[in-house]
Amino acid sequence: MEFSMKSAPVALLWEYLSSTHGLELWFADEVTNSGKTYTFTWSGSSQNAMLLAIRTFTYIRFRWTDDTEKTYFELRIQVSELTDSTNLIVTDFAEPSETDALRNLWQSQVKALKRVIGC
Repeated sequence: MEFSMKSAPVALLWEYLSSTHGLELWFADEVTNSGKTYTFTWSGSSQNAMLLAIRTFTYIRFRWTDDTEKTYFELRIQVSELTDSTNLIVTDFAEPSETDALRNLWQSQVKALKRVIGC
């Protein structure tokens, strides 16, 4: 999914995507990490994810530790050279029956991110 972040500064957006504090402001109630293991907590329920890959100011990729498939979710920043606008590209995997629910979840989460950033 692609979300317009208008002209949000890449460094600012990156902080919200890659730091535990930034993720707590829009993605989860609490985020901690120990090495490459991140713990995301929502309403008292926690889920662990492994940091698979990171490229500063470009993307961060995680895999849920309880995921038996080789899937991941990725948050990628893309800046249009023509319009100088910033986009957030979210890649996530779901079963066909879960696609709409997952799309709604990401739309809600990114809406919260936009509110925090002010775009």
